[in-house]
Amino acid sequence: MPEYRRILLDGAAVQATVEGDELVAGDGRRVKTEDAQHLPPVVPSKVIAVHLNHRSRVDEFRIDLPDTPTYFHKPTSSLNSHKGAIVRPAGCKWLNYEGEVAIVIGKTARNIAPAEAGEYIAGYTIANDYGLHDFRDTDAGSMLRVKGSDTLCPLGPGLVTDWDFRGKSLRTYVNGEAVQDGSTDEMKWDMHYLVADIARTITLYPGDVLLSGTPANSRPVQPGDVVEVEVEGLGRLTNHIVTGPTAVRTDVGAQPTESEEVLSTALGGDWEFRGIRPPKR
Repeated sequence: MPEYRRILLDGAAVQATVEGDELVAGDGRRVKTEDAQHLPPVVPSKVIAVHLNHRSRVDEFRIDLPDTPTYFHKPTSSLNSHKGAIVRPAGCKWLNYEGEVAIVIGKTARNIAPAEAGEYIAGYTIANDYGLHDFRDTDAGSMLRVKGSDTLCPLGPGLVTDWDFRGKSLRTYVNGEAVQDGSTDEMKWDMHYLVADIARTITLYPGDVLLSGTPANSRPVQPGDVVEVEVEGLGRLTNHIVTGPTAVRTDVGAQPTESEEVLSTALGGDWEFRGIRPPKR
């Protein structure tokens, strides 16, 4: 399966093809994959994410899925890359990982049927849909700051074409320990359905990204942690967590909170009823 990556090479953003342990630019220049400075593999006009899709995640929260999916938007300013730093603002505590498969649009899509959607998909990459749950109480369901804050949408390492999304494993690791273990087969709505659903009223352009949902066991991570998302056939997306140099301003807007909803979401549902206490900071 062909894989393409965007990297910074001698100061310029270029697309390179993966050949063994090297990345080859269009002009023939080569760089070792491990030495390359990665960029997000695509430049989307928008990033749209489904709220809940994996059965294990739904079971974890002991809820019922609606008959059709619901979505939220991540601004493009949240984009990040393979090996990029994920910034948890100073004063915030509840930053969660969410390993996912990302769908990348290949040609303009509008008002298409699910059976046609595959023709409009360029390929797939890996995403980690980080959530800053300190702002969950103040976002009124929009998820704007929770999921859209700077650096919280790493994609990569590359764009893989001709990848069959069916029956693929998805695992997330924190400091080498497996913390999420799921499969694309546990998704209620597959990739084609999601593309067709969004394209009914929102035109999707080449490079646009749809995030397809995460399995159970999204939990908080701390500065210094290394988080990796591995998807069968797509590779492994690696990022590390850092503390932002400044706290969220206190002279404007709602401030981070630690309500029962914040803690319950960050810690996976009914934590207080299972004897799970918030981790020490």
